[in-house]
Amino acid sequence: MQLFRFANPDFLYLLLLLPVMVILWILNDIRKKQALKRLGETELVDRLLPELSGIRSAFKFFLQFLVIAAVIIIIARPQFGSKLEEVKKQGVEVIIALDVSNSMLAQDIQPDRLTRAKQALTRLIDNLDNDKIGLIVFAGDAYTQIPITTDYVSAKMFLSAINPEMVPKQGTAIGAAIDLGMRSFSPGEGKSKTMIIITDGENHEDDPVAKASEAAAAGIVIHTIGIGSPDGVPVPVMRGGKIDYLKDVDGNTVITKLDEDILKRIAISAEGNYVRASSSNIGLDEIYGEIKKMKTQEMESTMYTEYNDQFQIFAVIALFLLFIDFIIMERKNRKLANIRLFKFRI
Repeated sequence: MQLFRFANPDFLYLLLLLPVMVILWILNDIRKKQALKRLGETELVDRLLPELSGIRSAFKFFLQFLVIAAVIIIIARPQFGSKLEEVKKQGVEVIIALDVSNSMLAQDIQPDRLTRAKQALTRLIDNLDNDKIGLIVFAGDAYTQIPITTDYVSAKMFLSAINPEMVPKQGTAIGAAIDLGMRSFSPGEGKSKTMIIITDGENHEDDPVAKASEAAAAGIVIHTIGIGSPDGVPVPVMRGGKIDYLKDVDGNTVITKLDEDILKRIAISAEGNYVRASSSNIGLDEIYGEIKKMKTQEMESTMYTEYNDQFQIFAVIALFLLFIDFIIMERKNRKLANIRLFKFRI
């Protein structure tokens, strides 16, 4: 299976101009029709301007619309990977463990804890080069969202789909996330494996500090990011289309608080750093700065190393449509009046 990509994907944003073109054409068409109405009755205007054709104008605009779309795709340079190779790179394996419990919907970090964490992780992935990344989500249990990989595009795609509903068991099992992370790294020893745990730290399920010590013994460094307020805030939920707050079995509003102590102990046990997040700075830049100082190891990965441009078909389509647009005039030709290509009978 070949890998498809655009060499210049930023040019695809130009496709947003196409709906604007349609709106402008419609507005211009309405203006022209109103101007013709001011000349007189429709039947009289048709007799005075027998060569006028609204269908031709619309058809020519449609052709020009398709040409512009094809040209935008051409300059974005669609490509297919043509050569699959095993390549070796120097890098670090990074596994992100992201808390997706309901408490991560609290809004003491704007717009909410989980959304802000996902935004920061997306930027982190954009900065990765030769490193491998894996993604784990956890609440009452831990699950692999994406195994260790250099496919950053897929990593961002899976990251964007993360939400609390994807984990059936609620809670915060940080220890389970560490245990799954330890088993998710590539086999082999060396100080080139690290985990980043992003959570509010309200652990209710296991002993994460003991698991962090096991990870440290296996040469895995764990960094923790505490996200939330130590003072505590309610957890918003949607009920009947309205915003309410999560309540316990006794009907009391659940208050979620950041537990910095346990996150600091995890980081210390696994020779990592603890950072407290804020709305303006999640803390991933500081953590990644520490990761870049780690000893890198040679890693093998399979990837496409050669790509072939596939814009030719779009160029042919654009030229063909331009030719059709050139030979079709906006006004009717009296010599070809009997050829009713643009007149339809209902």
